[in-house]
Parts: sequence; C-alpha cells; structure tokens
Amino acid sequence: MALIINHETIDDGVIDGEFRQIKGHFERTLQVACCERDPEFRAMAKDNITSRALLQHEALRRFPEVGDSEIQERLSKLIEAAGGEDKFYANIGLPYKDEDAVRGNVASGVRLDKTLAQVYAPEPVPDEIALREYYESNKNIFLTDEQVRASHISMNLGSAQSRVEVYTRMRELREKALNGADFDSLGAEHNSNKEMSSDLGWFKRGEFMEEFEAIAFSMSLGEISPVFFTQLGYHICKLTGHKPAVPKPYDEVKEEVKLRLLETHRDKKFHEFVDELKKTATIQDTDPPEDSCGCGSAH
Repeated sequence: MALIINHETIDDGVIDGEFRQIKGHFERTLQVACCERDPEFRAMAKDNITSRALLQHEALRRFPEVGDSEIQERLSKLIEAAGGEDKFYANIGLPYKDEDAVRGNVASGVRLDKTLAQVYAPEPVPDEIALREYYESNKNIFLTDEQVRASHISMNLGSAQSRVEVYTRMRELREKALNGADFDSLGAEHNSNKEMSSDLGWFKRGEFMEEFEAIAFSMSLGEISPVFFTQLGYHICKLTGHKPAVPKPYDEVKEEVKLRLLETHRDKKFHEFVDELKKTATIQDTDPPEDSCGCGSAH
C-alpha cells in the first residue's frame, strides 16, 4: 500500500506504469542513464496520479449524473477519431467490447471536460494589442523550420568484399572532393543508387535518417563531412545551402498566437485549481524514501 488519496488506494501497478512512462520519455531524449533519477521520476509519477485522482473526485462531486446523450456523443467522437470501433477498442487495450467499462470511462471524461470548462471560465478574448505584444515577446516560438541543402555520395555494402573495402573507397572519394573534384559528379559516378540524385535539395529535420541529419545540420556551408555510416551504408555529405529558422510574419501566425494565449491561460488556471484541491485533500504516501538506485554502482 503506497499511495492513498482521499481514502482511495492506488494500486502499485498504476504507479509503476506511470513511472515507466516518465522514465522511458527521459531515456528516449537521452536525459537519464541507468536509475540515477528514479526517485525523482517516482515522485513525478505519484504527483501525476494524485492530480488526476483529485480531478476525478472533484468532477464526480460537481457532476454526479451524466446524460446518456452526452456519453454517446463523446464516445462517437472517440471512435471516429480512432478510425472505427475495432481500432478504438484496440487502442484502449480491451480484447472485446466491454460497453459498461467503456461508457463508465467516457462518462468520467465528460465530467472532467465540464469541470475544466468551469475552471477555465471566463476565457480571455485578447485584442489586437495583446496579440501583437505576445507575438513580439515570444517570436522564438513562431519560427520557420531550419533547412539545409546537401549533396551526398553514398555506397552500400551490396557488392563489396568487406566493409573495409567500401570505407577505403569512400575515403579516396572524399580526398578527391577535398582536392577540388566536383562533388556532384563524384556522386553521380559512384553512388550505389544510380536513380538518386547526388543533390538532395532542401530538407528540414525529420525527413532523413537521424544519423544523416545529425551530420548535415552540424556542418558549415561548403563543408565536406568525414565518411560516416548508417544502416544504408557509407556516406559523405557536402553542405551546399542553409536557411536558418526565422520568425514567421505576425499575420501568418495570428491564429496560433491566439491559441498560445488561450493555452497559457488554461495552464495557469489548471495548476492553480489542482493546487487548491491538494490543500484540502488527504494524501498518504507509505513508500519508504528511495536513496539508492540498486544497480550495483557505488554512491
């Protein structure tokens, strides 16, 4: 028994699941190694669960009854967004249609939506001056995508006797490029994929393999990369153009500015509301404090 919120006991499995999601996120973004931040992540998991539980309790208190029409309307939207009933039930992890369970969860969602609508009200309607002030103060939010243009030489391992053979050949081609040989001509002659142009054109992050983009976006204009390897083979890249990220014109992002202002308002009201709920809640955490990662490293 680790966490009790207003007399509701939270199953340890729920806490472990939330903990794994949080830790997984930080691991994917390379912000954690091993279990050095496990106590912090477990505390975050418990806080997230506590906030959700308190919101659900308050929503049930405010709206104990939810009409069938409200439930059906929300359920229909969820099924449509999922792409049909089968996908909807697969997404929520049910092997078969348990309508009572689903409608109960949907009813909770309806209660929460109605509660948050009350919490957020009245929502701001910013005038032109407020919108422009927010835009000018937060231009770094409304940027174009940074883009680069690059040419490449790429050789796979298909017809080679060994990786060393391909690597050595790519080093020779790089040396020729550094000594003034036309890069695109070298690519046209030696690229394994003859149908692919040496000139890759303009692209932004997310359009090529991560390993390739890490090289391309870190180079200076005109620079020729070292030989590097991806799952497709060996590559050499030359940066031929760069468009830095710049603020988009106000008129182009005016609607986005409105949404940002609304999100800022909602976020502030939400956290204030949850903080108030916590002040009057009964929260018991019986877990002992975590002071060791238990992975065998010395502390």
